[in-house]
Amino acid sequence: MPRLSALAMACVIVTFTACSSDSPQPENAVAQGAMTQIDSGEANKRIVRRFFEEVWSKGDMTLRDSLLAPNYAGHIAGNATPLDREGWSAWFTGFRNAFPDARFTVEDMVAEGDRVAARLTMRGTHRGALNGIAPTGREVTVTGMSIERIENGRIVEGWNQNDALGMLGQLGALPPPVR
Repeated sequence: MPRLSALAMACVIVTFTACSSDSPQPENAVAQGAMTQIDSGEANKRIVRRFFEEVWSKGDMTLRDSLLAPNYAGHIAGNATPLDREGWSAWFTGFRNAFPDARFTVEDMVAEGDRVAARLTMRGTHRGALNGIAPTGREVTVTGMSIERIENGRIVEGWNQNDALGMLGQLGALPPPVR
């Protein structure tokens, strides 16, 4: 009988230790995982917001290397192959030359896992050549969506879709509608 009592006592001690408040509870582990995911999502949203507010809106290329990973791949609607970081830089420079006063407003952002989706509005004045379109001096407002994938605090991949047709219409680069 003393042997059974020692075994019973050991089971009570193990059970008490496993259920003590110092040990993580299954629901606490789930809550902690959810909080880590929320913290990660918020951190990723800050990276994307900074990318649009400081790089795109202000043209601050000094932040490129801290925000875009060396192996960055940018999927832009209309481009058959993704842009690498250097290709993105050349494309961005051309865009900023065409719209030197471009301002991006982040309208909405949603984060899940390693991705951040952003709904954006760009406002700017067409002051330089853009894809063969001579400067018009016209102000444009262009809406778009961007999904950015974050890894180790940097954007490694992005997918962008903008209202290019609407922009071309605002620039007067489209024939008038047939009536």
